[in-house]
Amino acid sequence: MNRGRLFVISGPSGAGKSTVCKKVRIDLDINLATSATTRSPREGEQDGREYYFLSVEEFEKKLENNEFLEYANVHGNYYGTLRVEAESRLDRGENVILEIDVQGGIQIKEKFEKACLVFFKAPSEKVLEERLRGRGTDTEEVIQLRLKNSLKEMEYEDGYDHVIVNNTVDSSVLDLIDLIKKEGNWQ
Repeated sequence: MNRGRLFVISGPSGAGKSTVCKKVRIDLDINLATSATTRSPREGEQDGREYYFLSVEEFEKKLENNEFLEYANVHGNYYGTLRVEAESRLDRGENVILEIDVQGGIQIKEKFEKACLVFFKAPSEKVLEERLRGRGTDTEEVIQLRLKNSLKEMEYEDGYDHVIVNNTVDSSVLDLIDLIKKEGNWQ
Protein backbone atom coordinates (compact mmCIF):
# COMPACT_ATOMS: atom_id res chain seq x y z
CA MET A 1 0.00 0.00 0.00
CA ASN A 2 1.28 3.46 -0.88
CA ARG A 3 1.68 6.00 1.88
CA GLY A 4 -0.81 8.87 1.71
CA ARG A 5 0.15 12.39 0.69
CA LEU A 6 0.27 15.26 3.14
CA PHE A 7 -1.26 18.56 1.97
CA VAL A 8 -0.40 21.65 3.98
CA ILE A 9 -2.78 24.58 3.62
CA SER A 10 -1.45 27.86 5.02
CA GLY A 11 -1.84 31.57 4.65
CA PRO A 12 -2.82 34.67 6.58
CA SER A 13 -5.76 34.66 8.95
CA GLY A 14 -8.83 35.67 6.95
CA ALA A 15 -7.59 34.21 3.64
CA GLY A 16 -10.44 31.68 3.70
CA LYS A 17 -8.50 28.48 4.40
CA SER A 18 -10.99 27.04 6.87
CA THR A 19 -14.04 27.66 4.71
CA VAL A 20 -12.42 26.14 1.62
CA CYS A 21 -10.92 23.16 3.49
CA LYS A 22 -14.29 22.37 5.07
CA LYS A 23 -15.95 22.15 1.64
CA VAL A 24 -13.06 20.22 0.07
CA ARG A 25 -13.14 17.68 2.89
CA ILE A 26 -16.80 16.97 2.17
CA ASP A 27 -16.41 16.86 -1.62
CA LEU A 28 -13.32 14.64 -1.60
CA ASP A 29 -13.87 12.69 1.61
CA ILE A 30 -10.35 13.57 2.68
CA ASN A 31 -9.07 13.73 6.26
CA LEU A 32 -8.32 17.03 7.93
CA ALA A 33 -5.92 16.54 10.80
CA THR A 34 -7.35 18.36 13.79
CA SER A 35 -4.83 20.81 15.26
CA ALA A 36 -4.34 21.61 18.92
CA THR A 37 -4.42 25.15 20.27
CA THR A 38 -4.32 27.10 23.50
CA ARG A 39 -6.74 29.76 22.24
CA SER A 40 -10.28 29.82 23.56
CA PRO A 41 -13.00 28.18 21.47
CA ARG A 42 -15.10 30.48 19.29
CA GLU A 43 -18.87 30.19 19.43
CA GLY A 44 -19.97 26.85 17.99
CA GLU A 45 -16.52 25.24 18.06
CA GLN A 46 -16.18 21.87 19.75
CA ASP A 47 -13.12 20.27 21.31
CA GLY A 48 -11.83 17.53 19.01
CA ARG A 49 -13.73 18.80 15.98
CA GLU A 50 -12.30 22.21 15.02
CA TYR A 51 -9.35 21.98 17.44
CA TYR A 52 -8.15 20.16 20.49
CA PHE A 53 -8.40 23.00 23.00
CA LEU A 54 -5.57 22.62 25.50
CA SER A 55 -4.28 24.68 28.38
CA VAL A 56 -0.81 26.15 28.00
CA GLU A 57 0.43 23.58 30.52
CA GLU A 58 -1.09 20.66 28.57
CA PHE A 59 0.35 21.96 25.30
CA GLU A 60 3.84 22.44 26.76
CA LYS A 61 3.74 18.93 28.28
CA LYS A 62 3.00 17.49 24.83
CA LEU A 63 5.87 19.58 23.43
CA GLU A 64 8.23 18.08 26.01
CA ASN A 65 7.05 14.60 24.98
CA ASN A 66 7.71 15.33 21.27
CA GLU A 67 4.04 14.74 20.41
CA PHE A 68 3.84 17.46 17.73
CA LEU A 69 4.81 17.32 14.06
CA GLU A 70 4.95 21.10 14.10
CA TYR A 71 3.93 23.94 16.34
CA ALA A 72 4.09 27.70 16.56
CA ASN A 73 3.02 30.58 18.73
CA VAL A 74 0.64 32.63 16.60
CA HIS A 75 -1.27 35.71 17.74
CA GLY A 76 -0.24 34.92 21.34
CA ASN A 77 -1.48 31.31 21.35
CA TYR A 78 0.13 27.96 20.67
CA TYR A 79 -1.05 25.95 17.65
CA GLY A 80 0.27 22.55 16.62
CA THR A 81 -0.38 19.28 14.83
CA LEU A 82 -0.30 16.17 16.96
CA ARG A 83 1.94 13.55 15.38
CA VAL A 84 -0.62 10.76 15.86
CA GLU A 85 -3.29 12.81 13.99
CA ALA A 86 -1.40 12.63 10.70
CA GLU A 87 1.00 9.68 10.85
CA SER A 88 -1.60 6.94 11.41
CA ARG A 89 -3.70 8.11 8.46
CA LEU A 90 -0.73 8.52 6.12
CA ASP A 91 0.46 5.02 7.02
CA ARG A 92 -2.97 3.67 5.98
CA GLY A 93 -2.49 5.26 2.54
CA GLU A 94 -4.89 8.13 3.20
CA ASN A 95 -4.29 11.67 2.00
CA VAL A 96 -4.34 14.21 4.83
CA ILE A 97 -4.86 17.98 4.90
CA LEU A 98 -3.15 20.08 7.55
CA GLU A 99 -4.61 23.56 7.83
CA ILE A 100 -1.83 25.34 9.70
CA ASP A 101 0.06 28.62 9.94
CA VAL A 102 2.97 29.41 7.64
CA GLN A 103 5.62 28.75 10.29
CA GLY A 104 4.25 25.25 10.77
CA GLY A 105 4.09 24.73 7.01
CA ILE A 106 7.80 25.37 6.65
CA GLN A 107 8.52 23.00 9.57
CA ILE A 108 6.47 20.28 7.87
CA LYS A 109 8.33 20.71 4.57
CA GLU A 110 11.62 20.16 6.41
CA LYS A 111 10.31 16.89 7.91
CA PHE A 112 8.15 15.65 5.02
CA GLU A 113 9.97 16.28 1.76
CA LYS A 114 6.98 14.99 -0.23
CA ALA A 115 4.42 17.20 1.51
CA CYS A 116 2.53 19.45 -0.89
CA LEU A 117 2.40 23.01 0.46
CA VAL A 118 -0.45 25.27 -0.70
CA PHE A 119 -0.46 28.96 0.21
CA PHE A 120 -3.87 30.67 0.41
CA LYS A 121 -4.24 34.41 0.21
CA ALA A 122 -6.97 36.98 -0.19
CA PRO A 123 -7.04 39.02 -3.42
CA SER A 124 -5.98 42.16 -1.52
CA GLU A 125 -5.23 43.53 1.94
CA LYS A 126 -8.56 45.37 1.86
CA VAL A 127 -10.48 42.12 1.25
CA LEU A 128 -8.46 40.41 3.98
CA GLU A 129 -9.42 43.12 6.48
CA GLU A 130 -13.09 42.93 5.42
CA ARG A 131 -13.08 39.18 6.00
CA LEU A 132 -11.49 39.50 9.43
CA ARG A 133 -14.01 42.13 10.46
CA GLY A 134 -16.88 40.18 8.92
CA ARG A 135 -16.26 37.23 11.22
CA GLY A 136 -17.45 39.28 14.17
CA THR A 137 -15.41 37.10 16.53
CA ASP A 138 -12.36 39.25 17.31
CA THR A 139 -11.74 42.50 19.14
CA GLU A 140 -10.26 45.46 17.29
CA GLU A 141 -6.95 44.74 18.99
CA VAL A 142 -6.93 41.15 17.71
CA ILE A 143 -7.92 42.26 14.20
CA GLN A 144 -5.04 44.76 14.11
CA LEU A 145 -2.62 42.08 15.33
CA ARG A 146 -3.84 39.63 12.66
CA LEU A 147 -3.50 42.29 9.94
CA LYS A 148 0.03 43.14 11.08
CA ASN A 149 0.99 39.46 11.21
CA SER A 150 -0.51 38.81 7.77
CA LEU A 151 2.16 41.02 6.18
CA LYS A 152 4.87 38.87 7.78
CA GLU A 153 3.08 35.68 6.77
CA MET A 154 2.96 36.78 3.12
CA GLU A 155 6.77 36.62 3.09
CA TYR A 156 6.53 32.79 3.28
CA GLU A 157 4.59 32.48 0.01
CA ASP A 158 7.70 31.69 -2.05
CA GLY A 159 8.46 28.66 0.15
CA TYR A 160 5.21 26.99 -0.92
CA ASP A 161 4.66 24.68 -3.88
CA HIS A 162 1.37 26.26 -5.00
CA VAL A 163 -0.53 29.51 -4.42
CA ILE A 164 -4.31 29.90 -4.53
CA VAL A 165 -5.77 33.41 -4.53
CA ASN A 166 -9.12 33.04 -2.83
CA ASN A 167 -11.30 35.31 -4.96
CA THR A 168 -14.40 33.21 -4.31
CA VAL A 169 -14.97 30.16 -2.15
CA ASP A 170 -16.35 28.13 -5.05
CA SER A 171 -13.40 28.79 -7.38
CA SER A 172 -10.89 28.12 -4.60
CA VAL A 173 -12.62 24.84 -3.68
CA LEU A 174 -12.37 23.71 -7.31
CA ASP A 175 -8.71 24.80 -7.51
CA LEU A 176 -7.80 22.89 -4.36
CA ILE A 177 -9.74 19.77 -5.40
CA ASP A 178 -7.98 19.76 -8.78
CA LEU A 179 -4.60 20.15 -7.07
CA ILE A 180 -5.25 17.36 -4.56
CA LYS A 181 -6.47 14.98 -7.29
CA LYS A 182 -3.38 15.75 -9.38
CA GLU A 183 -0.84 15.52 -6.54
CA GLY A 184 -2.44 13.00 -4.15
CA ASN A 185 -2.52 9.27 -3.64
CA TRP A 186 -5.81 8.28 -5.29
CA GLN A 187 -6.74 4.68 -6.01
